Amino acid sequence: MQEWANQLCENRQFGSKMTDSKYFTTTKKGEIFELKAELNSDKKEKKKEAVKKVIASMTVGKDVSALFPDVVNCMQTDNLELKKLVYLYLMNYAKSQPDMAIMAVNTFVKDCEDPNPLIRALAVRTMGCIRVDKITEYLCEPLRKCLKDEDPYVRKTAAVCVAKLHDINAQLVEDQGFLDTLKDLISDSNPMVVANAVAALSEIAESHPNSNLLDLNPQTINKLLTALNECTEWGQIFILDCLANYTPRDDRESQSICERVTPRLSHANSAVVLSAVKVLMKFMEMLPKDLDYYGTLLKKLAPPLVTLLSAEPELQYVALRNINLIVQRRPEILKHEMKVFFVKYNDPIYVKLEKLDIMIRLASQANIAQVLAELKEYATEVDVDFVRKAVRAIGRCAIKVEQSAERCVSTLLDLIQTKVNYVVQEAIVVIKDIFRKYPNKYESVIATLCENLDSLDEPEARAAMIWIVGEYAERIDNADELLESFLEGFHDESTQVQLQLLTAIVKLFLKKPTETQELVQQVLSLATQDSDNPDLRDRGYIYWRLLSTDPVAAKEVVLAEKPLISEETDLIEPTLLEELICHIGTLASVYHKPPSAFVEGSRGVQHKRLPGSTGSGESVESPDTGSAAGVSEAPPAVIPSQGDLLGDLLNLDLTPTTTGPPPPPASSGMQLGAMDLLGGGLDSLMGDESEPLGGDLGGGPAIGTGFGAPPATMPASFNVPVSGGLDDLFDLGGGVGMAMGAFNPPKTVWLPAMKAKGLEISGTFVRRAGVIQMEMTLTNKAMSVMTDFAIQFNRNSFGLAPAGPLQVLSPLSPNQSIEAVLPLSTVGPVMKMEPLNNLQVAVKNNIDVFYFSCQYPISMLFAEDGKMDRQVFLATWKDIPNDNESQFQIKDCHLNSDAASNKLQGSNIFTIAKRTVEGQDMLYQSMKLTNGIWVLAELRVQAGNPNYTISLKCRAPEVSQCVFQNYETVLKN
Repeated sequence: MQEWANQLCENRQFGSKMTDSKYFTTTKKGEIFELKAELNSDKKEKKKEAVKKVIASMTVGKDVSALFPDVVNCMQTDNLELKKLVYLYLMNYAKSQPDMAIMAVNTFVKDCEDPNPLIRALAVRTMGCIRVDKITEYLCEPLRKCLKDEDPYVRKTAAVCVAKLHDINAQLVEDQGFLDTLKDLISDSNPMVVANAVAALSEIAESHPNSNLLDLNPQTINKLLTALNECTEWGQIFILDCLANYTPRDDRESQSICERVTPRLSHANSAVVLSAVKVLMKFMEMLPKDLDYYGTLLKKLAPPLVTLLSAEPELQYVALRNINLIVQRRPEILKHEMKVFFVKYNDPIYVKLEKLDIMIRLASQANIAQVLAELKEYATEVDVDFVRKAVRAIGRCAIKVEQSAERCVSTLLDLIQTKVNYVVQEAIVVIKDIFRKYPNKYESVIATLCENLDSLDEPEARAAMIWIVGEYAERIDNADELLESFLEGFHDESTQVQLQLLTAIVKLFLKKPTETQELVQQVLSLATQDSDNPDLRDRGYIYWRLLSTDPVAAKEVVLAEKPLISEETDLIEPTLLEELICHIGTLASVYHKPPSAFVEGSRGVQHKRLPGSTGSGESVESPDTGSAAGVSEAPPAVIPSQGDLLGDLLNLDLTPTTTGPPPPPASSGMQLGAMDLLGGGLDSLMGDESEPLGGDLGGGPAIGTGFGAPPATMPASFNVPVSGGLDDLFDLGGGVGMAMGAFNPPKTVWLPAMKAKGLEISGTFVRRAGVIQMEMTLTNKAMSVMTDFAIQFNRNSFGLAPAGPLQVLSPLSPNQSIEAVLPLSTVGPVMKMEPLNNLQVAVKNNIDVFYFSCQYPISMLFAEDGKMDRQVFLATWKDIPNDNESQFQIKDCHLNSDAASNKLQGSNIFTIAKRTVEGQDMLYQSMKLTNGIWVLAELRVQAGNPNYTISLKCRAPEVSQCVFQNYETVLKN
């Protein structure tokens, strides 16, 4: 729509003497028929009037596509105004009439060779805007000619056309060699051609982040800097944005570029200024701070940023959002410019709040008196939101500048004396933070705060006051009365206040147990029995169990020394700040979010970093020089990182399904380290805790199967002198017997009834005949019948997913239990969990959806074909780097090596070879996970010694911890 409006405006310079408003007036019936006649008129003026009417109708949303052939016939004209209008019509309707649009191709091709450069450029621009595949193939030849046209206006238009064509058909652009031509245009003599070529290449590079289209080198950079001085303002922005993606070789080159970019800081266009600031902020990272030029550059950056604050409010806001980022990275740039951020009476609220934020960031011991005087003035303004922010700012100053804390507290007390309700409430909230920052220093003001207790009606202020009373209960004589007054309307309070009140009364009880026993019983009863809020109930139960079992431990937990709050709690995280600095002057710098957070699709998702602050993100992998037979048919899956787990579970489709026959019944199976990670009430809090699974699972190397890496050292036992070669080494004469059955521990409670409105689920995992099964007992401890059961898993480390629906064929009556067996597959969506074998489950019935977590033993994933060939075992052990080897101790195990081997084989842990060295049996074992990862083990068993040593090697070392725990569970049971 904007483009049509622009074109209509342009048309006025081609002899339009009268106003165009008449074309937009309501017309009578039969209009299309009349327009058709006028379009076919012999009179040029009548034709032009008719086309204007068509464009006007199109602009207001009327369908005039029926006139397509008649409008196309008007293309054959020398009149530039008429030609522009027809091209405008074509751009709009070509997609809905692709077959008719072909008719216009000949005219386009002819216009691309017109003596008038304006017509040549217009033709190539329009062809680029017509997104019809049939036409794009005809566009190639005219575009190639226009890219090498003698007129720079045509060349710059053609450069943009390449980017548009690439968006329609990327392969065609690459095959036709247009990208190389575009790269050549960077060396063009005309600066606007250079700017458009850079813009087009940048656009294409964004949609193909891994392509090296903009191959920036010192020679190219020099050409861009030369063109920079003569471009239009938008051309300068394209070039500056391109320069920001370049990483200089050394500090000298960085300084040279900065010197040539600095003049852009005085440009009238604020977008050019911000783009120049972006380049300078990035290249400053490479300049030594003791360099004279570094100090000069800091001084040069301040004036243009200050000048931006004299623009209209909308531009001021954008400038302030960018300045906020700059000040967090380099506060020294604007440390002497505090006054320009003082609020003016007529500033819009969004500008005021942003200025206030920057004032706090720039506050220091040198200017704190000035800042506090200003903030105190703001606290008497009429705008409530602004006053609240000003009071909070005083508190932030106290936390940031320790020397000013006393003055800040004094100022806050003065504001409390004003008795303005919302000022008092904000002041109490920030004084609580000051107490946290400076304990045992300003508690003398508590009495003044308590005087204002009755005026507090906002949840945050009430919660802050309750925290203060609970924290300093021993200093407040009537603390119990104050807290009891809040307790009277407990159920009417917000959750924030209820939680704070519960904690404060427990603190009071631990400090004055004899006087407040009745009060603490009352609040615990309210929190656990009369409340529907799960957070409040859980906290109440925790306190109740702590107080009833071990009051000393309760005191250590509840009255523990609190860490001091940080000086800047609202600073942007450093890596995000680096990325946002690289996006100064874009939407990302206004939202303070990376582009990937608000740009859909692949564009804008490249993560940028400042030079010198990133490591070499490249991993060097040796190419596979041949894959050993029998190791893996398919490449193993690399486990992605954990994402928004709860969000995934909440979005699950849990529609119950009833198709398919029920699976065969199976006996109870095995559950390793079962623990409800979402909280299991008092039993799980006070009972035996499961041993945590997994270690640091982040950043594991990609898992591969190739044996092309240089050989690493062998396990110690492989280095003993042998006489009979490999066959002798892998002598199985030690007598590895037949395998026992797999060990299946009893079921454990996964979902307690108190957390699932009466539904209790206990279960375990088993593997039978290569099929993983989830065996569950569903018990109804509620008073109503339960039906319509369905189950779904969250994404998990090994892609576990239900292979069919949860079969609960009859309704589950009160006090009834039913067994359910759910076959599982390993082809579901994959995402790394913590711990690795964690599984998050959602179960739905006619009452609600319930969530729980459980952990499956990793042996469920050990495949039956996990016995590795001896030769392959030896080659693989050598191939896996020593860094990937983990060693563990299995204590108090009283099996001999044969019994251990038989027991492990029942869980698909296969013994490849057995070797005895100096009275110590060495078992060499292999196992294969369902996603193709192989794990190799060396188990050392010493006769008479109950402690085994196990060494595990794997290309995905994060798996080793889970495998070790599985060994321990199987061998000890």
